[in-house]
Amino acid sequence: MPTSPISSPDRRGRAIVVGYGSIGQRHARLLDAAGCDTMVVSARENGDFFTVRTVEDAIDRDPSTYVVVANETARHRETVDRLIAGGFAGTVLVEKPIFDTARPAAVNEFRRLLVAYNLRFHPVLMRLRELLAGEEAVSASVYIGQYLPDWRPGTDYRLSYSAHRAAGGGVLRDLSHDLDYTLWLFGRWKRVAAIGGQLSTLEVDSDDVFALLMRTERCPVVTLQLSYLDRMPRRQVVVNTQRHTFAADLIAGTIVVDGVIEKFAIDRDTTYRAMHDAILDGDMGTVCDVDAALEVLILVEGAERAATDGNWIDR
Repeated sequence: MPTSPISSPDRRGRAIVVGYGSIGQRHARLLDAAGCDTMVVSARENGDFFTVRTVEDAIDRDPSTYVVVANETARHRETVDRLIAGGFAGTVLVEKPIFDTARPAAVNEFRRLLVAYNLRFHPVLMRLRELLAGEEAVSASVYIGQYLPDWRPGTDYRLSYSAHRAAGGGVLRDLSHDLDYTLWLFGRWKRVAAIGGQLSTLEVDSDDVFALLMRTERCPVVTLQLSYLDRMPRRQVVVNTQRHTFAADLIAGTIVVDGVIEKFAIDRDTTYRAMHDAILDGDMGTVCDVDAALEVLILVEGAERAATDGNWIDR
């Protein structure tokens, strides 16, 4: 097992990653590469990072300034409560969605409570937000889809948290990245109608398809479709303003404005790396805070009520 991390003068401080599934492994790897002495909290041993079994053990052993909560969504609130009980007073980044319900969080003595909506750091979305400044948006269409069995190669999708509503799975919560950046681009939602649920033959008990129709502060017509079913992964945003049409493709790394294409270089770690760098450098302008993250969950719960009742839900 690696020895307990000891900060050296040329490092960027200490970090704790809670959970060592695929996303926890990514966070730990990127924090180490960013210059943080990194510890993992997990019941599973690993040969890469010093590992302890509980949040309390991690806090007692290492007075870190940065904790990333990357375990199952259904355990996020419990983990945050344990950090509070342990007296942690640094920065906490919680994987999306922040919790499984929109009940507010007790920020307590944390320096900051943030949420890992890293797609805000996607260069295509950052460019789209820049281009939309000063534009009057008329309509926006957001489409997100990827076949769930292909998400985590080498694993059985039926055993993943995505497949189980009780673990925080389902497209509305699993793909809440796209709800977050939609609100980030177009402002708070005002009304929502929705339809969806567990509609396919996938062996899941969580919602696998959802469609939302919204009015937001800065756009009168916004549609979103989220799906576990697309054999060809897609993540696209099309916006019509009074003057232009913008088509953003996050997977291809392109944005097209009235037929003129702009291309961006991106790899699978680009957005995570940029997010961690911003947090470590204290640049919070793009990072999602707890209030914005709870707004996403309020939208999720509003969409679920709209789909169940067949009615518009007002914010």
